[in-house]
Amino acid sequence: MPISLHKRLPRKAGAVSMNVDQHGPDVIAPAVWEQREMRRALAARDLKAVYERLQRVGISQRHIARLTGQSASEVYEVLRGRRVMAHDVLVRIADGLGVPRGYMGLAYDESTEAALDLATAACSPEEGEREQVRALLSHAANVTMGIPVSEVARWWQPIDRDVAPAPSHVGVCDVEHVRALTAAMRALDYRHGGGACRDAVAAQVRWVQQLLEASCSEEIHARMLLALADLHNLAGWASFDVGMYGTARRHFARALEQAKTADDLSLAANILYRMGRLHLHRGMHRDALRFFQLGQITAQDSGCGLTVSMLCANEAWAYGLIGDRKQMTRSINRATDEFVRANRENAQAWVRFFGEADLHASIGVAHASLTDATDDELAVAIQYIGKALDYRGDEMARSRVFESTALAVAHLRCGNRDAGTRIARDAVASAATVRSIRTIDRLQPLEDAATQYLKDPEIQEIAHDITRLRTVV
Repeated sequence: MPISLHKRLPRKAGAVSMNVDQHGPDVIAPAVWEQREMRRALAARDLKAVYERLQRVGISQRHIARLTGQSASEVYEVLRGRRVMAHDVLVRIADGLGVPRGYMGLAYDESTEAALDLATAACSPEEGEREQVRALLSHAANVTMGIPVSEVARWWQPIDRDVAPAPSHVGVCDVEHVRALTAAMRALDYRHGGGACRDAVAAQVRWVQQLLEASCSEEIHARMLLALADLHNLAGWASFDVGMYGTARRHFARALEQAKTADDLSLAANILYRMGRLHLHRGMHRDALRFFQLGQITAQDSGCGLTVSMLCANEAWAYGLIGDRKQMTRSINRATDEFVRANRENAQAWVRFFGEADLHASIGVAHASLTDATDDELAVAIQYIGKALDYRGDEMARSRVFESTALAVAHLRCGNRDAGTRIARDAVASAATVRSIRTIDRLQPLEDAATQYLKDPEIQEIAHDITRLRTVV
């Protein structure tokens, strides 16, 4: 049974592996729904395109029919271009496939709704409110009594495009509310990927921007501006995670402006770090290095040793990618020294994540990133990345995928076939459960490493699963 894009059922001891699967896996991995073209097809309720993309990742027409409760002939007709308009059928299809209903305009996403549980704004009655009440009552009576309505074709369209009216005055509790929501959505991002919270963060940014116009003391205004800067920082990071690179850059630019205006150099340095990570991911290694270096200067001025350590550790990764061992070693040594001396208990929320796991991971990945790494350097990479994974909890699921992938690659490059295969299998299976295009992109080195084992069926199966996972990007 292939690892593929689905949750694997535990295999009983002594069970015989078979190539024929009469029913197929019951759960389609969440990552399938996060691909750009798939999201467009879902939003347009273009089930033909949805089913075609499912077929590309190995989901048969028969399997689609079983999950959605449709007959095989109905699935065939959809693939021929027949539109599905009935609301109850669309809901059944979404639920059967495991698609969040909000992706098809059938409901609000639960994560978005929970994250944006804002206080109800006091609204003055509109002039036509009585007429609206009459119209709604008439509509409710028609729907209740089973009289057909003519608005089915518009169900996928959003009803509410407005931002709730902002209060005229804000205080400390409003700032703390923004910070609490940012912390909650940052935790969602760490655990489930940017796809689980990006739209909610963007909506929250629009709301908080209004609060800057409310009356308040100068101190509260400065604190709200800083909270908004951190929110833009998170919006940029979540956008980056789902492949919205231009949007991410715009959020980061605004965040940096606001952090500097609020005179918080620690946050400014953190934003520059995230700018560097975006460009490191995009293969612009020297540009990434420049962002890290700007961040390091800012971090030093902030007096936050933990932020300095984080920037130095990421500099080491960039130096490894460009093959500068001398500078890589210097950056690793300084990152370690700053980390030991840092006051981690009083660190700001945006840098508090950088703990021993992240330091070890950065050192290991820096060594592993050397294109001509020696066996000794790969052994160092394996040692440090292994330590990082020992520290990781389930709340950092995306980081675990990144580090497992890097560890598998290092093992395979060293010739440790068994360990590399086992870790690679787990990494690919986990990547399919996180709503993050970045995790899928980071599987590329694993796919490349598999070329050393062209005659190994198990490793080639893993490579094939990575290819299938990437086909709908």
